[in-house]
Amino acid sequence: MTGWLLSLAVLLLGGVLATIGDRLGSRIGKARLSLFRLRPRSTAVLITVLTGSLISALTLGLMLAVSEQLRVGLFQLDKIESKLSNARKNLDFSIVQLTRSEKQLNKARKDVAKADQGRAAARQQLQKVQARAIQLRAELTPLQARRKVLEQERDRLGNDVKSRDAELRVLQQRTSLGQQELKQLEGKVLALRSGDVVLSTGQALTTARIAIPQQRLVKKATEDLLREANLRAFEQVLPGQQPNRQLLLIPRSEVAKVEQALSNGATWVVSIRSAGNVLRGETQVLAFADVRPNQKVVSKGEVLASISFDPNERSPQQVQARLNLLLAAARTETLRQGSLAPAIQFDVEAFKAAGRALSEQRGRRPVLVQVVSVRDSDTADPVFVELRGVNLDE
Repeated sequence: MTGWLLSLAVLLLGGVLATIGDRLGSRIGKARLSLFRLRPRSTAVLITVLTGSLISALTLGLMLAVSEQLRVGLFQLDKIESKLSNARKNLDFSIVQLTRSEKQLNKARKDVAKADQGRAAARQQLQKVQARAIQLRAELTPLQARRKVLEQERDRLGNDVKSRDAELRVLQQRTSLGQQELKQLEGKVLALRSGDVVLSTGQALTTARIAIPQQRLVKKATEDLLREANLRAFEQVLPGQQPNRQLLLIPRSEVAKVEQALSNGATWVVSIRSAGNVLRGETQVLAFADVRPNQKVVSKGEVLASISFDPNERSPQQVQARLNLLLAAARTETLRQGSLAPAIQFDVEAFKAAGRALSEQRGRRPVLVQVVSVRDSDTADPVFVELRGVNLDE
């Protein structure tokens, strides 16, 4: 609507100015005026030209004053075209970027689709793995139970092996002690061949269980013990002679050991033993003191030794030999546990009867014969035993 008004205003203004210019030119021509020393006609033409230029200027000024778009188009068209060109370039670049972005988006969508497919495949694989894991757990449960059973069996076998090893060590110790006793017996045999041995190495001259309640009685008790040992030495080395002198020679350190032990008021077992083989008629007996605390060394019902009799080893000679070996093993065990008894005590008739019963028994069952203590025994007490038989197949 503004453009129509502007066009109407320009037409009216042009008409008015043209009329004014024409009349002004006519009057100047009639008046024969002269400007700038021009002829009247030339002056009329100049006035007409100036009037036309004024019309054009006023028309343009009016249009510029009224229309902002005309002002912008007239004075800023180059800048606008430049901006428009830049905008077109930016638009083209944006279109290119948009195209690339669309391509990347499509690629990303494809990658996501592939990833979704891979995730679905992985989920299926995971489900298969989980199902396999459940199956393996189900298979593992009986295997674990079997493993526990095998571990228990292994532990039991290990305990059996340890028990066998312990028995083997005991047998080795007994064998070692037997070998030592054999060497001692060989030494005694040699001594017997060279002379009349009445005291062997380590043989006890006297053994006593002593408990001194008062410190002042320690010395007297020690002297009485040595006097008794000297008397026993006289009786065996110089039989028939009066014990009127000191035959027993014992180091002072051994006497001090006895006195120190008796000073604490506990019960002790003191033995005065020969330090070597002594022949009949010798004038000196070298001795030492064996001091041990009095304590229980064998309990009632304790198995001291055992041996198995197979059905094919039942001849009287074999039975007698193995029973003697059994008693020797029991004796060795009492010595190992600290007993000072010179020998184990048992019923000889019962021993012979057991030998006869084993020889006469017929059958295929092996028999385990044990030497069992019949009562508690302390260090200096005699050890009483009996034989017991057990059928191993029962």
